Amino acid sequence: MKFIHIADIHFDKPFTVLERNGLSEARRLEQRQIFNKAIEYIKENNIEYLFITGDLYEHEYVRRSTIEYINDCFKQIENTSIYITPGNHDPYIKNSYYNKFNWNKNVKIFTKLEKIEKDNINIYGYGFTDFYSKQIELPENLDENKLNILLMHSDLNGANKEIGEYNPILETTLTNSKFNYVALGHIHKKNTDNLKAVYPGSLIAGGFDELEKHGMIEGNINENTKEILINFIPIDTKEFVKEELDITSIYSEEALIEKINQLSRQNNKYYEYLLCGNKNIEIDINRILKYIEDKQVIKLKDISKTQYDIEKISKEKSLKGIFVKELLGQINEDNSNKEEILRIIEIGLNAIYKNKKEVN
Repeated sequence: MKFIHIADIHFDKPFTVLERNGLSEARRLEQRQIFNKAIEYIKENNIEYLFITGDLYEHEYVRRSTIEYINDCFKQIENTSIYITPGNHDPYIKNSYYNKFNWNKNVKIFTKLEKIEKDNINIYGYGFTDFYSKQIELPENLDENKLNILLMHSDLNGANKEIGEYNPILETTLTNSKFNYVALGHIHKKNTDNLKAVYPGSLIAGGFDELEKHGMIEGNINENTKEILINFIPIDTKEFVKEELDITSIYSEEALIEKINQLSRQNNKYYEYLLCGNKNIEIDINRILKYIEDKQVIKLKDISKTQYDIEKISKEKSLKGIFVKELLGQINEDNSNKEEILRIIEIGLNAIYKNKKEVN
């Protein structure tokens, strides 16, 4: 049997990270383009099964026109059996489109734990029926003469956390089960190390917490030997990347803006620059971003280090020593305001040293 396994498409997601540059709508259009590529691949390669393991769409934002578009795509692959396990962003609830929309006949949407019996295959699916799911009890006594496949949206090893709200399950529980393949969704990073706990990752990247290539899993299972072969197919046309930019030799905001504008970039990537090295200027991220010409530059993050020895200065018998010591004394016991205080100290010392240079 041949299958495609995808998850976490999040149709009609706002893509807030791209809003400032006016690219959110374009990214939503790319969602459709990438989904179309998956459908075309299924059609061209006569794929028998399509597994969608949760968060197909965003319940809060999805439009009926988008649901109709998805269903029209499913109609293009009439000979493919489509199995969907709703997740925490698209649960099967009373007013969900899973419940109230007339889906094409080749679509099966799971609610709670259900089993679909085929000649040589049993397909189990567990769907969210609320925005949270505390746990799942896996079925026992599987028919080992058949292939047994499990589909679900799940937080792998979430059971180790103090509170598991997204269908937590231990990897060892899956590994010790009799399932031949477990198709998971929820985690947006690809993980194919264990065939009994496979995450395809999100079909398309949604932000800078989703680096690397994104796409789908193609699987082929020999129904006689039960041998499983899987292949990750990257199909997202864009990629979010982080790159470091050393600002040690930069002494003005204008020079930093000019430097960023001169950097070479690839058209199919969104960039976040991590400003590193030694800091010689006050950095106002929002102000700098206003003057960046390339819309592909989405974010800046200042991780540069101050050139000042704060502890040493705080012991000086000078105005700046008193200034630093006084502010350090205002750091809360739990250090909750430490970064803010250090930032104020840094700005103050920058001003002091700047004025000193100008006087000299």
